[in-house]
Amino acid sequence: MNATQPVGDATRPTPEQIDAVMLAARVLVAVSAQSVVSVEDRVTLPQLRILVVIASRGPQNLASVAQGLGVHASNATRTCDKLVNAGLLHRSDDPADRRNLVLQLTASGQQLVQNMIEHRRTAIANVLATMPPQLRNDLSPAMLAFAEAAGEIPPSRAWSLGWTTEHPGVSGRA
Repeated sequence: MNATQPVGDATRPTPEQIDAVMLAARVLVAVSAQSVVSVEDRVTLPQLRILVVIASRGPQNLASVAQGLGVHASNATRTCDKLVNAGLLHRSDDPADRRNLVLQLTASGQQLVQNMIEHRRTAIANVLATMPPQLRNDLSPAMLAFAEAAGEIPPSRAWSLGWTTEHPGVSGRA
């Protein structure tokens, strides 16, 4: 048995494992918060949530946006109206069903989301660069397994929900 492996029930996480994930989560929350601050002069947090949903899933109707965010349709409508007026979101008739409206990001909306994502990627890359290469290599599969265990859809299967991926360079990876 490896000396660093805790003794006990292998089916249950150890307190050390939980503490390690909580510590890493604190760092990731800080990175996310800093990336939101980088765009907060242009959008509110609810507006940003809508932009990110549409950026990651592709064009959506209002009902899908509201459902995806767990908000009432009238709240989503008002927030989307503000994003349309700000030039970050485009609203058009659904060609398949003119009773529905389709929401998609404008070039400015795409750029805002991309800037936020790049802020996060840079901050994470800076942290990873300080780690020994072998630990970085071990981290990737562990983080992907953690995300999948938590219910996150990996980019390689995002198509099954009609979602697009934020970073095309990772599509096709499991």
